[in-house]
Amino acid sequence: MNKLLAGALIAAAVGVAGCSGLKRSTANDKNPAPCPNVVVLLDASRIIEFDGEERLEDIAYTGEITNVEIGCRYIEDKPIDIDVAIDLAFGKGPKGENGDKVFKYFVAVTRKDLEVIAKTEFLVPAKFTEKNTIVVKKEDIDKIIIPRAGDHISGSNFEIIVGFSLSREQILFNRSGKSLKFPNLQ
Repeated sequence: MNKLLAGALIAAAVGVAGCSGLKRSTANDKNPAPCPNVVVLLDASRIIEFDGEERLEDIAYTGEITNVEIGCRYIEDKPIDIDVAIDLAFGKGPKGENGDKVFKYFVAVTRKDLEVIAKTEFLVPAKFTEKNTIVVKKEDIDKIIIPRAGDHISGSNFEIIVGFSLSREQILFNRSGKSLKFPNLQ
């Protein structure tokens, strides 16, 4: 599913990034400088919804971010143009119902090891049936734009952070170290 981050994810951000001394003719040229680092936030890399107690037989739905890849382009002092592809896997547990279930995840841009510049949440539906209890999806975000103050700062000054939007209880469950994974997902 292609998505355009409303306007530009970082339209009002104070920019910094680039490569000094590099001159390119078009924005479509391969960028020789580094892309921002991409991070799946460990505490938000999975979601488990229970209908009852925190035990296997009370699982309604699960979700996991299985992979994230980015590509970027930037030249001279132009903004960094980033594409993100996120692989997600969802499961329906014993207490889950057939039909559509909507999950929410976020993509944030930060200055490396500093504050969040911008964060956007996305909804992704998964359709479950009696026979289709595992759904695998790929979400493509076509454009994240990070303005830059000049060509002296590279993409390595930024991070792209991805995770599920979770309740406090779900975050605490993830931090507890308990593991409930999809049994047949490779």
